[in-house]
Amino acid sequence: MKANVGGVDRIFRLVVGLALIGAGIYYKAWWGAIGVVPLFTAAVNWCPLYLPLGISTCATKPAKAK
Repeated sequence: MKANVGGVDRIFRLVVGLALIGAGIYYKAWWGAIGVVPLFTAAVNWCPLYLPLGISTCATKPAKAK
């Protein structure tokens, strides 16, 4: 499992996940549990939806010149 979630994307997912969970608790609604998904993808630096779409927000390391 290769990382495909970069720094800014990871922070955005953390904020959205916490906001969804907080809103779910505030409104006493079950949909706040959906916030676990962005939190999980931020924690493991991997998003399964990015895989079939070929997206990666991780910075790539430049190849060393020989």
